[in-house]
Amino acid sequence: MLARTRFRVAVAGAAALAALPVTAQAAADNTATQAAGVAADTVWVIVAAVLVLFMQAGFAMLEVGFTRMKNVGTVVAKVIVNLSISSIVYWICGFAFAFGAATGFTNSLIGFTGFAPSFHPGSTMALPALAASTAPAAAKFFFEFVFCAVSLAIVWGTMLERTKFIVYILFAVPFAGFIYPLISHWLFGGGWLMTTLGAQDFAGSTVVHLTGATAGFAGLLLLGARIGKYSRDGKPNAIPGHNMPLAQLGVIILWFGWFGFNPGSTLNATNLHFADVVITTNLAAAAGALAAMFTIYRLQKALDVGMIGNGAIAALVAITAPSGYVQPWAAIIIGAVAGVIVVFGVIAIDKWIDDPVGALSAHGLAGVWGTLSCGLFTDPALATFNGVGQGGLFYTGSFRQLGAQAAAVGAAFVTVFTLSYGLFWIIKKTVGLRVSAQHEIDGLDISEHGMWGYPEQFMPVPGGAYIHPDAVGEPARRLVGSLVPTTAERERVENGALAHTPDGVPS
Repeated sequence: MLARTRFRVAVAGAAALAALPVTAQAAADNTATQAAGVAADTVWVIVAAVLVLFMQAGFAMLEVGFTRMKNVGTVVAKVIVNLSISSIVYWICGFAFAFGAATGFTNSLIGFTGFAPSFHPGSTMALPALAASTAPAAAKFFFEFVFCAVSLAIVWGTMLERTKFIVYILFAVPFAGFIYPLISHWLFGGGWLMTTLGAQDFAGSTVVHLTGATAGFAGLLLLGARIGKYSRDGKPNAIPGHNMPLAQLGVIILWFGWFGFNPGSTLNATNLHFADVVITTNLAAAAGALAAMFTIYRLQKALDVGMIGNGAIAALVAITAPSGYVQPWAAIIIGAVAGVIVVFGVIAIDKWIDDPVGALSAHGLAGVWGTLSCGLFTDPALATFNGVGQGGLFYTGSFRQLGAQAAAVGAAFVTVFTLSYGLFWIIKKTVGLRVSAQHEIDGLDISEHGMWGYPEQFMPVPGGAYIHPDAVGEPARRLVGSLVPTTAERERVENGALAHTPDGVPS
């Protein structure tokens, strides 16, 4: 009996020893698979972030195209400076407020760990809201930063051609450091709108686009319209941009960058959901461009190039919130409705508010529609997959998700508008928001930066043709640092056609 037991033990031991290489190999294979998954997620998040960063070029070209020649240089300077400011400020405190861990009730309002973070290979940090992604903290930080930079870029589209450059700097710091991170925490970072209400915003129709447009709206109310935008009877005058090809190049760059914006918000390559989001994003953009084209033609019997481009942008903004929650058929509807909204929105807003690029419509109204559309079209299976909220009205028959979406829109708008209006009011009362009437007529390139974006149009250049100022309708001569406005512009100022209050806002 004892011999038999010893034999069995020996056999079992031999079998265990024989299995050790197999077990070790299985463990090694599993570790290698996990490492490959982490690497894939990391590469995808960084690539997506770079695509979003390239959207800054899209904003630059879009705004340059929709502005006049005398103001194109300041647009480029603004984009670079604001990208630089947000890079540093978001690292210092913005990321901590948006995604840092907090305890109890505080976490529902704002994060509070990870200020000025240090990173090392594989660092994960305490980021509960981003824990589902295996990418390291550095990759997540960079991806979330470029979203902040996009939202800040949206602010200034409404305020082009008459804003002091110092305003961009003074507002960028609190916006990137606190205003944007606050809304980001509520909907992205585990805050109350996300966890308590279950509000869905996959990639930022509200967090990024409505936040930027609302801040711009607040500033615009204090800034006033460009000189000559409205006649004495209050009717709006067209102030066309100088280069539609550049504006549409901006649209195409933004469309391209959006494939990092929405699909990248999965923060994950291995579950393959990002490929689905690519399709919903592209279909919506196409539907928006076509819907805007048909709508503007029906209204004006003309195929307005700028409006077609804005249709694509509005649709991309609208699909940003539901892109990870809806099926392709719904994406087409969401994009098409956004294309119609932006046309009517631009035309209506232009009657009272001077928004040169249509940002209030393309990012504001379309952002509202996109956020609400989750409450209509979210597929319950995708809500479960993403772990936020529930299915939309057309699937469940329930208004619960639509109510959560409306609450998110309302909370974000009221908060951002209040904070932004207060900041712009302080800036206006201290350094001022607006350049002088003469500087606005001369153009911000020369008055703020000392050189035009298109020098040969405005001054003698060695080896180039000289164009008299009256020939182009702009101040065009620079002699020993002095500017000579056109005869027509000087007469308009002298006869009171451009009456101004002391701070430069048209009376």
